[in-house]
Amino acid sequence: MADLASDPPAWRPVKAPSLAELEVLAGEVFGHLPKRFRALCADVVIQVDDFPSKDVLEDMEAESEFDLLGLFQGTGLPFRSESVSGQMPNMIWLYRRPILDYWAEHDETLGAIVKHVLVHEIGHHFGLSDADMEAIEQAAERDEGEAS
Repeated sequence: MADLASDPPAWRPVKAPSLAELEVLAGEVFGHLPKRFRALCADVVIQVDDFPSKDVLEDMEAESEFDLLGLFQGTGLPFRSESVSGQMPNMIWLYRRPILDYWAEHDETLGAIVKHVLVHEIGHHFGLSDADMEAIEQAAERDEGEAS
């Protein structure tokens, strides 16, 4: 394929990834996560859809269907009970159109965005809150800054 930067007509066949292609990308990203991390997610179902459902948007009090890049649905590992029968598997939803919209507005690769959303939602599977994950990310950024 021609160089997209120097040959604008080369952009003509380039399209946003389909649901199936984004699902493959999510699977590849998941496959590159540490083995022990993946083992704790063995029963998690990862789904890709264009947008969250209207019920999800209402439950999350989202202002727009583009507000959510991903969602964890289920009971975090620390809160699951073996004595409760018939529990549905934990699910992680990745929302293609909001992810693509975010990608178009930021200087990150699509793979990096999918990885960030997937790891964030897996954090909920581990029982972490948004505040917990934000604190972890801030600590990691501070540690990175000190190591430089």
